[in-house]
Amino acid sequence: MNREQTLRVDTVSMPVSDAPDVADDLDAQRRQAFWRRVRGHRGLQAGALILLVLTVVAVGAPWLAPHDPYAQSLAHRLLPPVWQAGGSWDYVLGTDQVGRDYLSRLIYGTRISLIVGFGAASVGCVIGVTLGVCAGYFGGRVDSLVSFLLTCQLALPGLLLAMALVFIIGPSLWVVIGIIGGLHWTYYLVVTRTSTLRLRQLDFVAAARAVGSNRRQILFHEILPNLLNQIIVVFTFEIGIAVLAEAALSFLGVGIQPPTSSWGLMISEGKMAIFHRPWLVVLPGMALFLLVMGANLLGDGLRDVTSPDKRN
Repeated sequence: MNREQTLRVDTVSMPVSDAPDVADDLDAQRRQAFWRRVRGHRGLQAGALILLVLTVVAVGAPWLAPHDPYAQSLAHRLLPPVWQAGGSWDYVLGTDQVGRDYLSRLIYGTRISLIVGFGAASVGCVIGVTLGVCAGYFGGRVDSLVSFLLTCQLALPGLLLAMALVFIIGPSLWVVIGIIGGLHWTYYLVVTRTSTLRLRQLDFVAAARAVGSNRRQILFHEILPNLLNQIIVVFTFEIGIAVLAEAALSFLGVGIQPPTSSWGLMISEGKMAIFHRPWLVVLPGMALFLLVMGANLLGDGLRDVTSPDKRN
């Protein structure tokens, strides 16, 4: 009998002692599979590289810019870029209407675009995720109220409303970030609400309720961690949307104000000479295209590598 009890205890205790090791092995295998998918996705790598390079340019602007982006020189106004006749290596990309170095203004404009992109996407993330999770988890009247707010938001002309609000409040960098973020939260809401409706019906949420977890603990420890992948994907797409919205507002004269370097403002200032000096519009337009493409490639790649059918 003693031998049978010993064998029974050993048989029962082995899986319990090995359970942490098995869980660690599974986590390690999932991480390895994830990074293997990342290494095999060229679009994600290209998008991450573009954003990384632009971030380095923005942070190192004081050291990378060859001239002061605000210094004017009427004697050097409208110089062509170096590859055209009359160009000079002192001004590689030429100068604008008041003699400011165009390369330096493009470099400093990277800061504005990234600050607006990440700032507005963060503001929209806070608003949309909060409303989406509350609507999906609580349902009932909360869901009806949030759905009504979503319908109202989708019915409003976003660009016109943003122009009116900036005009009333006054144009500045932080006002533009707040208004763009406050008007671009619908994608977050739709994604998080749908996912929360599905997650609240799963067994691990029911188990959390059974052990006495309150609503706050369930939302912050069970629901939100499982929404992180979807939120990150939407966040990357919203960066590109916010950058284009800021460029549109600056182009129309109600966004970033001169003499601040903004790519949309640079396009607006150069539009009158587009047929004679097209680089004044093409160069900041290419910079906008590169940033938005990088954000979209990164978001598209993250969606692919984190989709359920690609997980082990």
